[in-house]
Amino acid sequence: MSRNARINTLLLLAVAALAVLPLVLGLGDHKEEPFTGADGEAEAAITELEPDYEPWFTPLYEPPSGEIESALFSLQAALGAGVLAYYFGLRKGRRQGEERAAAERAASRTPDGAATAPSVPGSRSEGPDTTTTAP
Repeated sequence: MSRNARINTLLLLAVAALAVLPLVLGLGDHKEEPFTGADGEAEAAITELEPDYEPWFTPLYEPPSGEIESALFSLQAALGAGVLAYYFGLRKGRRQGEERAAAERAASRTPDGAATAPSVPGSRSEGPDTTTTAP
């Protein structure tokens, strides 16, 4: 197993442990909703400290249920991951293309440093094209 494969495996195991351990260890069993988001926790803390608090802004869209809110959040996360994956894939592809072009340029040079013309199948530099027959 290569070094990168071991690192990737360890990272995947760490992520899985972060997702599973809170459930296994029962963290949050003392709460009514054990794994609510930070917004809900902050709202509860603010109302506990200042019962008459009025928010400055209201949400533009209030989903009818927590399931829809979770689905929208998941969709947002998936779209963000897709954009990032596209960007990093594009960068890697461009870098590989540049490396391939540089390797081809280096291979097309003769030992004395002069550039040679690229060979085209069927051109005079390669000899006659034997793949086609005249009628």
